[in-house]
Amino acid sequence: MSITTFKELKDAVITQNKTIWELTQEEEGVNSDLPVKEVRAEVLHHIKTMRETIKTGMASTEKSISGWCGDDCDKLIKRYTNNRALFGKLFEKIITYSLATSEENLRMGRIVACPTAGSCGIVPGVLIAYSEEYNLSDDEQINFLITAGKIGSIISNKVQLAGAVAGCQAECGVASAMCAGALAQTMGGDINIILNAVALAMKNLLGLTCDPVCGLVEVPCIKRNPILSIHSVSAVELAMAGIESKIPVDEVIDAMRQTGQLMSPMLKESSLAGLATTKTGLKLKEKLVQQ
Repeated sequence: MSITTFKELKDAVITQNKTIWELTQEEEGVNSDLPVKEVRAEVLHHIKTMRETIKTGMASTEKSISGWCGDDCDKLIKRYTNNRALFGKLFEKIITYSLATSEENLRMGRIVACPTAGSCGIVPGVLIAYSEEYNLSDDEQINFLITAGKIGSIISNKVQLAGAVAGCQAECGVASAMCAGALAQTMGGDINIILNAVALAMKNLLGLTCDPVCGLVEVPCIKRNPILSIHSVSAVELAMAGIESKIPVDEVIDAMRQTGQLMSPMLKESSLAGLATTKTGLKLKEKLVQQ
């Protein structure tokens, strides 16, 4: 039977004495009629694609059609050539890799949607950076991504993962929650720590709107990716310290769904309010239309 809530997930982990990734790869094997070995091979393929996307993104300064974005990752790389980040090398890699991936998306490059194209930089940024700094094996990286995928899948049972449906909380917000849970698992957290990391990441992004300037997945979408990748790490640090979300994770997702339902359609990818209709936002739109 498919696991559709975090309570069911927790119960299964405890009663079967298995990890999230073990349960998930078995479930996926049954659903896709593939042996677990092939399921894991497919996940590794996605990870290799993430690495290639990061490499390509870091090497390019090609601007988007709008001309607004495309060279920010290059600026970040140049900054870190001579100036170390306040939080160290891992921090540098996470935000650089997240930004590189997001910029590849705007160039129509090859990316892995995690869970969407607009939020594609968060999970890869943390996964690849952490795996490099802590020498994770392929198997450990696969376990990370399978765990992240299951978290996103459970959330999607209640809320469609689309900015047009529930705002950016359902895209970058969910990506941050997926990343937090997967990283907590990788760092040795038990099921309670993992679910607390998910809840802490998600509940602090409730209400995040989708208000892209001129309807493009550029402003503010691209820069949300590196910022919310660090947000996910913050949630993990809190959870690993034993700090708990007072609201259980399933109820946090219920709140996210309700928030999305109450959110004005003008703030759900329509570009009819928020940043999209600021004075500068409208000027950028007018200039783009005239090109």
